[in-house]
Amino acid sequence: MIAIDSSVLVDLLADGPQADAAEACLRQCLGSGPVVVCDVALAEVCSALRDGSEALSVLEEMSIRFNGLEAKSALRAGEMQRRYRQRGGARSRAVPDFLIGAHALLQCDGLITRDDGFYRDYFKGLKLIVPAA
Repeated sequence: MIAIDSSVLVDLLADGPQADAAEACLRQCLGSGPVVVCDVALAEVCSALRDGSEALSVLEEMSIRFNGLEAKSALRAGEMQRRYRQRGGARSRAVPDFLIGAHALLQCDGLITRDDGFYRDYFKGLKLIVPAA
């Protein structure tokens, strides 16, 4: 099971500049097994789109399933954000980024994302799949 980051979903749903690469990557991952979105990424997608009410049904049509965040993932996200702040991290990294990473690390087998530098730094061992432009 592979998780998908909200930025990649927004590219897909809003037909952004990276949409073709995101779609090709999604198709490849779906060929290997389920692709899921966590509650945090789903909320970010809804806030980024004009009509968020249809987001879940559109994602389901794309064969992306919902997989909610477990307590262990929320706790890991908090630990990682604390480390980030202790290392002098700016406030630009909010809790959602850490929640998405922890969900992918502890509940999935990888993460489709464009933000591989951040996830590689804070979530060692997380398999990252970056859509190629």
